Amino acid sequence: MGETATCVDILLAIILPPLGVFLKYGCKIEFWICLLLTILGYIPGIIYAIWIITKN
Repeated sequence: MGETATCVDILLAIILPPLGVFLKYGCKIEFWICLLLTILGYIPGIIYAIWIITKN
């Protein structure tokens, strides 16, 4: 079951990076960093979101 959630999280991180991070961490510093990176450039936001979601 955990693998399915990770796949959904990664898919959300690719489509809308801050949403994927928000669903995993809430409104913590990880979300704000991802939002800033996504505003500055979409690709850095995706890379950060995937990295932070799979970082266990």
